[in-house]
Amino acid sequence: MWRLGFFFHDMAFGLLTVFIPLYLVFHFSTSSLHLLGGPLLALGVMTSIAIFCSIPASFLWGYLCDATRHYKIFILLSFASIAVILFLMTLPFAQNLIVFVVLYVVMQMLHVAHESPKNVLVTEHYSRPDWERTFGVYEGITELGTISGLAMGIVLFASTLSFSVLSAYTFYICSALSVVALVLAALLVADPLLIFERRLVGIERKMDTANRGFEGSSKLMDGLPWKGSLKEQSFAGFALAIVLFALATSLFFTPLPIYLRVGLGLSTSVVYVAYILNSLGSTVGYLLIARQAHSINIKKQMPRFVLLRSILIFALVAVIVFAFEPTIMTFVLLIFLGFTYAMYYIMMLSLSMEVIPQGKAGFFDGLVGLGSAIGAFLGPFLAFRLNYTPMFIITAVVFSVAFLTLKLFR
Repeated sequence: MWRLGFFFHDMAFGLLTVFIPLYLVFHFSTSSLHLLGGPLLALGVMTSIAIFCSIPASFLWGYLCDATRHYKIFILLSFASIAVILFLMTLPFAQNLIVFVVLYVVMQMLHVAHESPKNVLVTEHYSRPDWERTFGVYEGITELGTISGLAMGIVLFASTLSFSVLSAYTFYICSALSVVALVLAALLVADPLLIFERRLVGIERKMDTANRGFEGSSKLMDGLPWKGSLKEQSFAGFALAIVLFALATSLFFTPLPIYLRVGLGLSTSVVYVAYILNSLGSTVGYLLIARQAHSINIKKQMPRFVLLRSILIFALVAVIVFAFEPTIMTFVLLIFLGFTYAMYYIMMLSLSMEVIPQGKAGFFDGLVGLGSAIGAFLGPFLAFRLNYTPMFIITAVVFSVAFLTLKLFR
């Protein structure tokens, strides 16, 4: 039940996912957008600044929640601040581009306050064998919230109201949804009574390594062959793979609403449909891994989904180049991209909570933020300078490098 508040939070952000890029590009005057280099570059600058500022915020929230051992308060802070800032975005002073960008950056810095506490709630309320299943269930439920928010976008933008009126309605709706999320979180979320599961997992990892060492040495002293290994997961390689994957994902998805709206000539409602299909693919992935978690070797399977994501982007490039039913095939590929993301994300999140020590719960979100911030700027910049097809090729290459990193440094 504690996940219900997050459902409404993701409903709000599902609606905002497509709306914010389109609002920035189509709401503000051309002259003000050119202060930041034009529409595409303005989107990249705003998004990258917001994510870069969120990186130290992620570390701060992660440290504070573990230091105080209070997690619920940070979730409430996140939801309350989002509700207030979204309401402020409707006021006259926020119609200035610089003010809007500042509000957006502050919102993102406060938004990440709930991420680390949410991850800790899962890992401390459930034992290690149940992490993948529990994360899968949580993400599946919240992804349904995202789909609901995207569906709202279809209904809103299918109307005959002007964009300025729709914009105000969208901000009001998302603010109200954040208030609902706040109330439900206040009623349903509870801090864990005992906080020891992550520390216990760390001890088990060390004991497992020591046990393998004793086993190997005893066999070797008896003259018996031993094919085991004492090699640990390279944390540097692990961290680099997280950054590269987040970079490629942000590189692709930051300018995607503009590509769908302008490049393919789709209406705003149909752009929301595209994102719903992507979220449906993610939902299937989350529910599948929740069901099959105990039978999946995540260290072997995770790199394969990263490679598959690269292949899917290359397939999108082929669709664009050969003009083979570009709209339909793009929608199909977005479904599979959502599925591969869900499988990767749950596996990587579970491993990160196993590897990252207590007190540094925000480290995973910081790594994701670093990659996302770089990609958020490079995506629109490359689309503006080189066009979308070269940008997609670069995205696929970065996914391939992330795959190689996981394979080489495992």
